[in-house]
Amino acid sequence: MKTNWQTKKLGEVCEIVNGSTPLRSNKDFWEGGNIDWFTIEDIRKQGRVIRITEQKITQRALKKMGDRLLPPESVLLCCTASVGEYAITKVPLVTNQQFNGLVIKDSRILNPMFLFYFSSMLKDHLLTLSGKATIDFIPISRLKNIDINYPQISEQKRIVKILDETFKKIERIKKNLEANRSSSIEFFDSYLQDVLKMNAKKWKSSILKELSIKIGSGATPRGGKDSYTNEGTSLVRSMNVHDRFFKEKNLAYINEKQAKDLSNVTLEENDVLVNITGASVARSCVFPGKYLPARVNQHVSIIRVDQDVIDPKFLNFLLTSNFYKKQLLATGEQGSTRQAITKSQLECFEVEYPSLVEQKSIVKKLDALSEKTKKLEEIYKRKLQNIDELKKSILQKAFNGKL
Repeated sequence: MKTNWQTKKLGEVCEIVNGSTPLRSNKDFWEGGNIDWFTIEDIRKQGRVIRITEQKITQRALKKMGDRLLPPESVLLCCTASVGEYAITKVPLVTNQQFNGLVIKDSRILNPMFLFYFSSMLKDHLLTLSGKATIDFIPISRLKNIDINYPQISEQKRIVKILDETFKKIERIKKNLEANRSSSIEFFDSYLQDVLKMNAKKWKSSILKELSIKIGSGATPRGGKDSYTNEGTSLVRSMNVHDRFFKEKNLAYINEKQAKDLSNVTLEENDVLVNITGASVARSCVFPGKYLPARVNQHVSIIRVDQDVIDPKFLNFLLTSNFYKKQLLATGEQGSTRQAITKSQLECFEVEYPSLVEQKSIVKKLDALSEKTKKLEEIYKRKLQNIDELKKSILQKAFNGKL
């Protein structure tokens, strides 16, 4: 039971130190630096226990930042942009301005890993404290006023030990699930590749221009995002186009006049969509008719095939196979610092294909396997979600004195 627990303000038990970014244009702040400078990328690359940072700064930069290093066992808490991200450092470091360092004032009162686990539960609460300017931002004054409940140090250590052991077991289960999920996706990709390898020698070869009625991309309406509406004509953007599936989330809408201005890129059901710029270049799917009427912006190209020659689903399977995807990506990297595929490059892109009857037979088999793969993936997703809920439940019990 939760007895003999104290409630204090976070600012009473921790010193809260905000980070900053030394001027990038000043080489004296960066070149030859040996002081760890922490950003969210370090969490993404090595997890929540920080033992080294990707970027280093110099002594001169440190002095400019107030000559203050966060000591080992400081908890790092993100209070802007990716609010609620957290980590604990095992080395002295400084952070960028997204993070605050929580430095325990008296280790006889508060255990660092107890504070770490407490911080893992703060995201929702922090978002309610956000100033909600252009992005979420929690000032130090509000952070200091967050209540933290804790028992005696011996009890904190007991709770931390239980959480450590439990979460290690959970992480092992989670890794196995993620590996199984990846395997099911890889199995489909491997099968698709095998289908192409076994048959390609007997197939015809043509460039996309010869197989298509239309190839072209659109534009962003004047005013950009601010001009989008809540209903009207769908405007498909690269974020909607994923390999072999169309993602409805964040689908934009434009008004009648804007749609008229983009009438040259009117979408039809079963158009093959290909992302032609940016990080998602070469992603491809078949456009579902349920989102009509629709247009595309300049980052997405329409390939409207001659369906008497090639099946749109078959073409999409080709373009998303490892063999053709690598070629598309290589095309997008030619002669540019930014990944982009031009209309002429897309028109001249060569593919191999069998008779229409055989295409439809292959599509039927691939669709059936794809459906099984999706069902497996959904099962793994639900299991992973259940694991995340289990972790939250265990943390709630821990901080309610029920472990």
